[in-house]
Amino acid sequence: MTPDLKEHIDNTIKAHKILLFMKGNKLMPQCGFSNNVVQMLNQLAVPYETIDVLQNDAIRQGIKEYSNWPTIPQLYINGEFVGGSDIVFGLYQSGELAQMVEVALAS
Repeated sequence: MTPDLKEHIDNTIKAHKILLFMKGNKLMPQCGFSNNVVQMLNQLAVPYETIDVLQNDAIRQGIKEYSNWPTIPQLYINGEFVGGSDIVFGLYQSGELAQMVEVALAS
């Protein structure tokens, strides 16, 4: 990953309290796993932003290297990598995801 790409990803993540790197966007997810995370965030009724990795291959590959996580989607809350679809689902079911977003939005 180039230093410029790393800086771009850093700045993008820092600019949003809740950010989802996904295939497609929150209005039109392009894969089931991305759609699952969008539905969970929508159920929590919190503001969040999405980055469509299908629009930029450098971001699509770079975010995997950045997080050291091999799959998309990837959720970031308050600048911290949370995980992919399965991890987010577990956090959602346990109520931890709601707590995490509440803390992020209050900060």
